[in-house]
Amino acid sequence: MQPKYPLLTDRMQSTFIDTIFLVVLMFIASVIIERFHNVPDWVRIIIFFGIWGIYEPLCTSLGFTLGNYIKGLRVRRLSDTSKHINFLQAFGRYILKLALGWISFLTIHSNAERQAIHDMFAGSVVIEL
Repeated sequence: MQPKYPLLTDRMQSTFIDTIFLVVLMFIASVIIERFHNVPDWVRIIIFFGIWGIYEPLCTSLGFTLGNYIKGLRVRRLSDTSKHINFLQAFGRYILKLALGWISFLTIHSNAERQAIHDMFAGSVVIEL
């Protein structure tokens, strides 16, 4: 069966949901940190980068982010859409996605699999369930 590839709007909505979720996580983390006195800055930095830097690659490599789950999207290997991408692929994909921002999505309409630049880099594809 041929996989179905999502529209740009679905991918943008998924990213928006994930961003809102990350902001909520940051708010919760800041409330928890404020309960302790004299929390070192390095702890705050680790928490910030842990939430923002690990959430998407980890969730993507394990199956899906919250936004992907809600929108019915999954990131899979281009060569075999039944398999997840590994953590290193997901991390590289995420770094390029952050570096390019919305520019990365310009290529979605230029190929049959609707791959963004960061998908091409990672050898991944986003599919609909």
